[in-house]
This record gives sequence, C-alpha cells and structure tokens, in this order.
Amino acid sequence: MKKNVGTGDRFLRVMIGVIALILGLSGMLDGTLKWVVLGVGAIMVLTASMQFCPLYTLLGINTCKVKPKK
Repeated sequence: MKKNVGTGDRFLRVMIGVIALILGLSGMLDGTLKWVVLGVGAIMVLTASMQFCPLYTLLGINTCKVKPKK
C-alpha cells in the first residue's frame, strides 16, 4: 500500500475518530446511530494509523507530500 494520507490529514482523522468513539461509547447515542458513529470513528483512526485511505485511492487524492522510495 502506498501512503496517501498526509500529516495534517492524519491529525484531523485521529481527532474526529477519537471524538466519534467517545460519543459512541459514552451512551449519548442509541440504536443504529451509535453503531454508525463507532464504525466511522474506528475507520478514521485505522486509516490515520496506516496512512492509507482506500477511498482516496479511488478518487485519486493524495495528501501525503513524501515521495515514494524507488
């Protein structure tokens, strides 16, 4: 997998993911919305930690400014 998530993008993904996980686990949300928020939070944290977003690949987006090694 080629990295396509840059530093600023990673920071935002971690912040949004952690907030979503806290909301989902705090009991403030119920039902389907709780599971959607937990899923989004987990995906955001996971893609930030791997520095790879499959959706970015499909859309041709790359926020990572590091040139790949040859």
